[in-house]
Amino acid sequence: MELASGEDECLCQRQKYCVDRPIYTQEYLQERLHLRKKESTSFLHKVAQSCRCSAKKGKAQLYSFLPILKWLPRYPVKEYLLGDLISGLSTGVMQLPQGLAYALLAAVPPVFGLYSSFYPVFLYTFFGTSRHISIGTFAVISLMIGGVALRMAPDEMFDIVQANVTNGTELLQKIGERDAMRVRVAVAITLLSGLIQLCLGILRFGFVAIYLTEPLVRGFTTAAAVHVFTSQLKYLLGIKINRYSGPLAVIYSLIAVLSNITATNIATLIIGVICMILLLGAKKINDHFKKKLPVPIPMEIIVVIISTGVSAALNLEKSYEVDVVGNIPTGFRPPDLPDVGLFSAVFVDAVAIAVVGFSMTISMAKIFALKHGYAVSGNQELIALGLCNSVGSFFQTFAVTCSMSRSLVQESTGGNTQIAGLLSSFMVLLVILVIGYLFQPLPQTALAAIVMVNLKGMFKQFADIPHLWRTSRLELAIWVVSFLASVSLGLDYGLLVAVAFAIITVIYRTQSSNYRILGQVPNTDIYCGIEEYEEIKEYPGIKIFQANTSLYFANSDLYVSALKKKTGIDPGAILIAKKKAQKRHALDVKKSTKNERRAVLKLTNDVEMAVKHELMNDDPPTDLANVKNGSADKNLHNSPSEELEYFMSPIINIHSVILDFTPVNFIDSVGAKTLKSIIKEYKEIGVDILLSGCNGLVVQDLTRLNFFDNSVRREILFHSVHDAVIHCRFRASSLALTSSEEQILSSDTQSQI
Repeated sequence: MELASGEDECLCQRQKYCVDRPIYTQEYLQERLHLRKKESTSFLHKVAQSCRCSAKKGKAQLYSFLPILKWLPRYPVKEYLLGDLISGLSTGVMQLPQGLAYALLAAVPPVFGLYSSFYPVFLYTFFGTSRHISIGTFAVISLMIGGVALRMAPDEMFDIVQANVTNGTELLQKIGERDAMRVRVAVAITLLSGLIQLCLGILRFGFVAIYLTEPLVRGFTTAAAVHVFTSQLKYLLGIKINRYSGPLAVIYSLIAVLSNITATNIATLIIGVICMILLLGAKKINDHFKKKLPVPIPMEIIVVIISTGVSAALNLEKSYEVDVVGNIPTGFRPPDLPDVGLFSAVFVDAVAIAVVGFSMTISMAKIFALKHGYAVSGNQELIALGLCNSVGSFFQTFAVTCSMSRSLVQESTGGNTQIAGLLSSFMVLLVILVIGYLFQPLPQTALAAIVMVNLKGMFKQFADIPHLWRTSRLELAIWVVSFLASVSLGLDYGLLVAVAFAIITVIYRTQSSNYRILGQVPNTDIYCGIEEYEEIKEYPGIKIFQANTSLYFANSDLYVSALKKKTGIDPGAILIAKKKAQKRHALDVKKSTKNERRAVLKLTNDVEMAVKHELMNDDPPTDLANVKNGSADKNLHNSPSEELEYFMSPIINIHSVILDFTPVNFIDSVGAKTLKSIIKEYKEIGVDILLSGCNGLVVQDLTRLNFFDNSVRREILFHSVHDAVIHCRFRASSLALTSSEEQILSSDTQSQI
């Protein structure tokens, strides 16, 4: 039997190609490659090795823990000192007003904002790895601390709401007790969050920041900006309302502001609006003339100085009832042990503050490191932040992180190393020790204006919504959920909801994988989806199935369903239909056999004419002939039912299914069992399953899970899809040739007989 000329030529070329290029199965590679010998070491041996100390290892650990020892001896004074000096002064004049302003967000007296702008910044110089970020107070972290302080020490606890306002001494005493309690809460949560960061850094858990994806962080910080803005309205308008925290705090704050809008202090509002106009104008000028100005205009400190001078000259506190900062003690407070008894009440909040603070720091640090060509260590940044917060808490600081606005100023004004941050901390030190009392007449509305204007960059993040709508709807969903949850439930619970939703989206991506059938790009070994390009062709009898996901317990059922749908072969349905059709066929054969036996019985017991008469009355003459020669049973066997023929037709067309495992990164026990079940089911209907593109880790997983045995051998593994296709075509051609030879031999034998 001869093949068609075109097919014969193709087969010859393929066979020639197979000779020139071997088919790379995993077994073929294992026969020719030798594994590297790896010395197996016990766990105790590894621990002993890690604990073994040497001079070189000790020096490396010391440099890792104290990065300043590595870069300070090589500090180029002539090239870097001037830039660091200008940058430190520029950042320092921002540290002062922001430290005072963010202390209001943290619900503690302003002087604690100055403490938080000195100790952590000073410590980060020695332990931090980023050269350009500015550590200190930040609106989001301050607001989170303030929410906990308000929850643990509300005004009602000290009867401030019901206090007799006319008795000023008693009111000041109650306010002092309340502030002292809030400071204790803020210091306790700072120590706990610092210890959490320190432990995560020592245990090398710097990767935790990856779970706070960029859309999540940006949605969260935008929601925090909404919280901060609403919390500052009372200071901007000069009205006396309670500060709210927890779920729906934004709604309650807006309702309270609108309910008391008629009690607005006009003088306070005018001062605040003027400060906001000056700050916005200066930001506009700094952005527009960024390249021409040697340093940005330090409008924040200018606003603080001018508003302080005007307030002191006009005595705004007594003349117009404008709220001012008040007492700022000179010098440092003695170190004190934080109240560890509060740890259980603030643990969840401390975890959230630790993770958010680290996420802010490492994201900005990586941006500047990439821009200026140096490396930062996530684990060391955790240790540095942990030390800044935990050590600083003994000196009554509250939790700090990287400030985006100050970091941009520090980098843009020529900052080159951590020396710039050190110089900015010295400026704060000068204020604390010498001139802090001069800022006592500073109006709180000026600080509120500084905070609100600094939120401008965060509110610009609303532009992410149309951008993400065009690029990634799933990331848009993360952004929106993070924003809405944080606005409505509060920053702590909102962050938990946002992280949970982000993890759910990862599961959703694996559950909604892209399944497709591949075909060959003509005259190449490249395979693409058949629905993508018109030129892609499939080889007859071969289906190539690909899923862009790993195979594990969460998607194994979906994988099987997609395989059946895309290939058009459902082994279970085919086997059920086959058994059903065979059963019906057996009943038909049994019925025909009964009729034949009845006819033979009548022929034996009656005379021939009587039998003929009865047969003519019961059955047509044509059936009599069939009964006599037994052709009825033969016809039934030669004419299978339409149902059997319909359900068995796909098996005739497809003989091999190739599963492309190139996108698969891992497979678990459920996935291995599912894959083994697929191979078994398809084998029962005459379809071979082959695996291609398995990486080494997947093969190791399959071996460890005892996937290979007598029923499933390693011969089904192929290096690439093209190797598997060559194998299938060659095997199908060999089987077809063997079948043709058998038919020729059979016909020759019958002719001889």
